[in-house]
Amino acid sequence: MTDPFSFKPNMDITKMFAEFRLPAMPDMTELAKAQQKNLEAITAANKVALEGARAVAERHMEIVQQSVAEMQDAMRSMASPGDMQEQAAKRAEMAKAAYERAVGQMQELADLIQKSSGEALSVLNKRFTEAMEEVKNLSTDKKA
Repeated sequence: MTDPFSFKPNMDITKMFAEFRLPAMPDMTELAKAQQKNLEAITAANKVALEGARAVAERHMEIVQQSVAEMQDAMRSMASPGDMQEQAAKRAEMAKAAYERAVGQMQELADLIQKSSGEALSVLNKRFTEAMEEVKNLSTDKKA
């Protein structure tokens, strides 16, 4: 059995190097353009995500302000004189309404976050699809 890696005195080294092929170098201009498009897509996606985060923060602040105002109204109404049974019924009704509002507001914030994330991901997916098409075109250009 012979070792394929051992030196053979009758090897034609010049022939071996002549047959050796390096992979084709990519077109540097096209590569730079593709990287520029990638950076633009990432920047656009970050901008969309940042705008979404801003919208969520603004809406969250509105919800907090609304909740504080409602809590103040509830405290005022509980401080008013009245029948204990009537007061308990009012408190139960306020608690139920507050819970329903909170659930609705949480869903609203979740929807805003999902929409923002979806838009940012859409920008990146579009660029990825374009990049794959560019790679495909580069490989077919080299063969032609």
